[in-house]
Amino acid sequence: MQTEEIETLLRQALDLTELYVKGEGSHYQVIAVGEIFDGASRVKKQQMIYAPLSAQIADGSIHALTIKAFTPSQWQTERKFIMPE
Repeated sequence: MQTEEIETLLRQALDLTELYVKGEGSHYQVIAVGEIFDGASRVKKQQMIYAPLSAQIADGSIHALTIKAFTPSQWQTERKFIMPE
């Protein structure tokens, strides 16, 4: 599975302002940013990301998925630690 395919699935399902997907084989990392995460628990945020990818997880196309989900204001604070320039 290509990272672009994951990006497409997530963008179609969720209202995201920023999305970063890295990985290869069946192991991927997702950073998702959107107002939809406002007030959501960490578990709820992960469930929101997993849902559009459930078929790919079930068929083994995605074996491991690391998720970081932020609101835009959280991302402004966190991005300097996660994506140093």
